[in-house]
Amino acid sequence: MTDSTGSAVDVLHTLFRSEQGGHEQVVLCQDRASGLKAVIAIHSTALGPALGGTRFYPYASEEEAVADALNLSRGMSYKNAMAGLDHGGGKAVIIGDPDTVKSEELLLAYGRCVASLGGRYVTACDVGTYVADMDVVARECQWTTGRSPENGGAGDSSVLTAFGVFQGMRASAQHLWGDPTLRGRKVGVAGVGKVGHHLVEHLLEDGAEVVITDVREASVRRLTDRHPQVTAVADTEALIRVEGLDIYAPCALGGALNDESVPVLTATVVCGAANNQLAHPGVEKDLADRGILYAPDYVVNAGGVIQVADELHGFDFDRCRAKAAKIYDTTLAIFARAKSDGIPPAAAADRIAEQRMSEARGR
Repeated sequence: MTDSTGSAVDVLHTLFRSEQGGHEQVVLCQDRASGLKAVIAIHSTALGPALGGTRFYPYASEEEAVADALNLSRGMSYKNAMAGLDHGGGKAVIIGDPDTVKSEELLLAYGRCVASLGGRYVTACDVGTYVADMDVVARECQWTTGRSPENGGAGDSSVLTAFGVFQGMRASAQHLWGDPTLRGRKVGVAGVGKVGHHLVEHLLEDGAEVVITDVREASVRRLTDRHPQVTAVADTEALIRVEGLDIYAPCALGGALNDESVPVLTATVVCGAANNQLAHPGVEKDLADRGILYAPDYVVNAGGVIQVADELHGFDFDRCRAKAAKIYDTTLAIFARAKSDGIPPAAAADRIAEQRMSEARGR
């Protein structure tokens, strides 16, 4: 049975299906005056208030937006648990093209929606939202992080996100090749926007050979103009087929590892900043079957959430950087657990995160 739009049952099925792990709360927000249409998904508050960013994206349908919010919020529960944070997982999506519909009025209306949850969900930046946007949201909502330093915040969290991914790459290199350096390794970075361009800087400094791609030519040009040694290819399809690629770093939207990309991937390591890189259950086994080492996305990209969580308690960059550096040790521990349990790293990370959340519920 469906409602008049034919979508209600699909949304409810997505919300309650067991493989999602269940969600505590999903809120649909609308403000006709500003055009706001948003979904806030709280997956878990077992470890504390849900924390996760706000994605602003032109979804093809409302159903797609809900599904993305559910997937992303679940991922935040695991990410926050693995990062050792006292926060559960939440995520919000705003439906629309941020280049055309984003406005101060819309962001203020969104802030009121988040505030109505009374602190169960703390928001921050994500794809399509920036520090300046969080400054506006914070005018209506005290449960906002990722703000500018001028407004009491920590600023751009992409800096530590990239640093954490780099630590995950170092751990992958140590595990696979016995040396944590990327010197002489060929690394392909798909998406060189907020996080990707910082990651490229780390890689070049460490002596890696870097190949990039991005749907925005300006983002590519920013790097190739500054670093002529960086090679650009037309698109992700070309990048994953680059001969001699050692590491593939998906740093754009999710679903990069799927039934089409995994069979042709030339890299022996996948370690990137994008959320929800595995398009569906089973892809992690496909990677393992091909001998490709996968560094779980929500583990290695946790530097940003470490930063925005710290902002809630009085931000200290050096303290956050030290915490993000531990992503190296966490990633190595996951590889060791995967080997001992005879399972892919993604499954090993899930087990560790689920154990922490289960222990918190039992307290």
